[in-house]
Amino acid sequence: MRILYLYALLFLWSGAVMAQKITYTEPEKDDYKSTEFEIIGRVSGNILVYKSDRGDYVVSVYDNAMQLKDRVKLDFLPKKLISVDFINYADKVYMLYQFQRKDAVYSFCATMNGDGKFNDAPVMVDSTRIGYYAKENNKVYSVEYSEDKSKILVYKINQDKESDNVFYTFLYDSAFHFMNNSRLSLPMESKRSFLSNFTLTNEGDLLFNKLERTNNRDYIVSGHLVIKRAAVDSFETVPMELKTTLLDEVKMKIDNNTHKALVTSFYYRQKRGNVEGLYVSKYDYAAKTLLYEKEVVFAPEMKSRAKGESSTNAAFNDYFIRKIINTKNGGFILTAESFYTTSRNNQPWNRWNYMYGPYGMYTPYYYSPYSPWYYNPWYNNYNMGNRYHYDNIAVMSVDDEGNLLWSNIIDKSQFDDGSDLNLSYLMVNIGSELRFLYNELNRRDFMVTDKGVEPDGTTSTKPTLRNLDKGFTWMPRYGKQISGRTVLVPCVYRSYICFAKVDF
Repeated sequence: MRILYLYALLFLWSGAVMAQKITYTEPEKDDYKSTEFEIIGRVSGNILVYKSDRGDYVVSVYDNAMQLKDRVKLDFLPKKLISVDFINYADKVYMLYQFQRKDAVYSFCATMNGDGKFNDAPVMVDSTRIGYYAKENNKVYSVEYSEDKSKILVYKINQDKESDNVFYTFLYDSAFHFMNNSRLSLPMESKRSFLSNFTLTNEGDLLFNKLERTNNRDYIVSGHLVIKRAAVDSFETVPMELKTTLLDEVKMKIDNNTHKALVTSFYYRQKRGNVEGLYVSKYDYAAKTLLYEKEVVFAPEMKSRAKGESSTNAAFNDYFIRKIINTKNGGFILTAESFYTTSRNNQPWNRWNYMYGPYGMYTPYYYSPYSPWYYNPWYNNYNMGNRYHYDNIAVMSVDDEGNLLWSNIIDKSQFDDGSDLNLSYLMVNIGSELRFLYNELNRRDFMVTDKGVEPDGTTSTKPTLRNLDKGFTWMPRYGKQISGRTVLVPCVYRSYICFAKVDF
């Protein structure tokens, strides 16, 4: 009996060791729910969060215990910013921002230290005249940086009289020393063509997809992988061989170690048909060759597990690809989430309106002004006629040759009226497994659930997070992983924005 008691104590102790620790910030008096923010990350031992409220810009500096050390006002910024991008390193942060003054848009870079201070004057990257009658807050410049953050690219795309795209690129190294710039043109043969999935390699090569849609813009019927080498003023293209397959939203993921690019999408056999499986193609972008194209057919058992409220045949029709992770064996893990809306006004749900924004992606100029971690409470929210549904998460592993190794489903059912700020999930890669944090409705309150997926696809439900205080409503999908086993998740507490640090 004593031995069993000791084993029980050891079991409980090990569970406590493995449990997550949550540390909250104190709500700051100026951080209302309407405050926009972006989690920058950990810099010089501090945790930095950028905040914006009606033209006032600050950086909150927290220590590891999430105590506020400083609230630094960014007085040098203009009152109206078009966009801002952050690239954080161990000891510094590059803040790339653009704004309009009179008839021109300017792109600048400012360097911030771990205390949220700027010791040097911002550096101008470029400026563009757009005319006095151009729309305000018109984003001109975009920013990409490589996986190892050794290369940074600022670029803009104009359109000439022949409707071709004219690229202007500005390449920098990790010290923000200028490397080179380019001006080059990319023909756009059809009005149905658009550009997507811009990615910068560790060598400074710019990769993206040039895709063409059907007349009604619902499916992709042709495409290319486009490559712009770092020191070359021309484009190289590799065609996609789609044959009879109709593609959904296309995603691309590069592997800097193998110099390969993965292009993937859900696919259909016919217009207004059902999702049949996963289209997978792989390119050697160094050699400019297509290695293979495959169709991974979803088995009836997999569809039955994923279907939720849908029929088995239509199981994946509401799923969207969310994340792609490279694996050491040359394959990848993909996550997708079921998402749809229902309307009180009887407006039909259209997945293509959701995917491609208000301009239907007819042109390459529809860029979201926000990074994946930027929180804007007014963007795509507070339509009281809509009910937002975020349901099951599909996780699947594919090997280097495009073969499905395993798949699994994380069951969840989330909905909210008028806003989806508290819905969806945060995925955390802690090395030994993937963790998924999301809210579940418990009576009238949201409770955070923690599920794990191991390398073999096995799922598990983790113990309830410790220090999960009442009154804090989490917004998991705006969270960010700031180290190997730590994430920062925004919360709302009594109409104030605050943050929860979770250590796994």
